[in-house]
Amino acid sequence: MHRVGIVGATGYTGSELIRLLSGHPQARITALVSRSEAGKPIQTLLSHLNGLSLPTLSAFDPDVLAAQCDLVFLAGETGFAMEHAPALLERGLKVIDLSADFRLKDPAQFADWYGKAHTAAAWLAEAVYGLPELTPTDAYKNARLIANPGCYPTAAGLALAPLLQMGVADPDGIIIDAKSGVSGAGRSRVSVEYLFTELDENFKAYGVEKHRHTPEIEQTLQAFSERPVRVRFTPHLVPMTRGILCTAYARLREPIAAETLHAHYAAFYRDQPFVVVRPLGEYPATREVYGSNRCDIGLTVDTRTQTAVVISVIDNLVKGAAGQAIQNMNLLLGLPQTLGLPIAGISP
Repeated sequence: MHRVGIVGATGYTGSELIRLLSGHPQARITALVSRSEAGKPIQTLLSHLNGLSLPTLSAFDPDVLAAQCDLVFLAGETGFAMEHAPALLERGLKVIDLSADFRLKDPAQFADWYGKAHTAAAWLAEAVYGLPELTPTDAYKNARLIANPGCYPTAAGLALAPLLQMGVADPDGIIIDAKSGVSGAGRSRVSVEYLFTELDENFKAYGVEKHRHTPEIEQTLQAFSERPVRVRFTPHLVPMTRGILCTAYARLREPIAAETLHAHYAAFYRDQPFVVVRPLGEYPATREVYGSNRCDIGLTVDTRTQTAVVISVIDNLVKGAAGQAIQNMNLLLGLPQTLGLPIAGISP
C-alpha cells in the first residue's frame, strides 16, 4: 500500500481526493492537512465522508508528512505549493500539485498572468505537466513533482491536440468557448457573485479580458504544433454544480472531411481509457460524464466556413482535478492508470 497525504483536505478538490482514494486498492490515506481546522475529525466538517476511517486533520508539517507518507497531494490555493513543495521534495516525498504553481514553464509568464513572482522557479524545469493522455509515459519514470493541469486546459487540450497534430488547422486564432459549474470556483469563495440568488437562473462570462488558464492552454497545445499557438479563450459560469463543456473552433487551412477528422481523433485516443470519441453527429453533454474521470469528445467540420468544431466535456472535480491527480499518481507509482478511478458517469 502506498501512503498518501492530502494538504487542503477540506476543499472541494481535497474532499474529492478523499472520496476517490478511499476506494483505491493500493493507496491508503495516512495524513489529512488543514491549516484552519487542525485537530478536528474531517467528518465533522464534511458529513458525506462519514463511515470512512480517516486520520484526524493536522497542521502542515513537512517532517511529519515525510514520516507518514510516500506521496503528498497539494490541493491548496495558488502560491502555497511554490512555498512549501520544495521542503517536501527535499525530504524524499513525491508531490502532485493541483494548483497552478508548477504548470507554466516560464516564471516571467507566471508572474504576468498570476500577478506574483514565482518563488520556486528552480523546480519548474523538473516539474512534469501531467495531462496523461498528452504527456509521454516516459516522463513519469523518474518524476518527483507533477503539475496537475487546470480544468479548462484539460478540456481544451484534449479537444484540440489531435487537430493541431494533424496540421490542417490554423494554430493562430483558435477560439475556445467554455462553460463551467460553480464548484470550479472552490469551496472558500464567499463573495456576493457566488450566492445562490446571484447564480440561479443566470449565465455569464468572466475573465474575458485575461483568464489565467490561457497561457497554460497555449503551452499544452504548442507541443502538438509546428507553428505558434494563440487562442481566444472565454470562460462562462453556469448554474450547475459540476461539469465543463468546451467548444473549440479552428479555421482549417485546407478542406477536410468530417469523417477523416473523426478517424484521426479515434486513432489518436484509441489506447486512452478515459477519452471517448463519440460517433459523428453525436455531441456530449456534461451530465454524461458527471462523477467520472472521462472526457467525451464530439466533432464536426463546417464546410461553409471551413471550420473544425470540437466539443469536449469533463467533470471539473474529477478529470479536471482530483481524478486526474490520482491518474497521475498511478502513472508515477507504476500502477495501471485506471486503478481506483470511475470510468462510468452517474445517471440520473
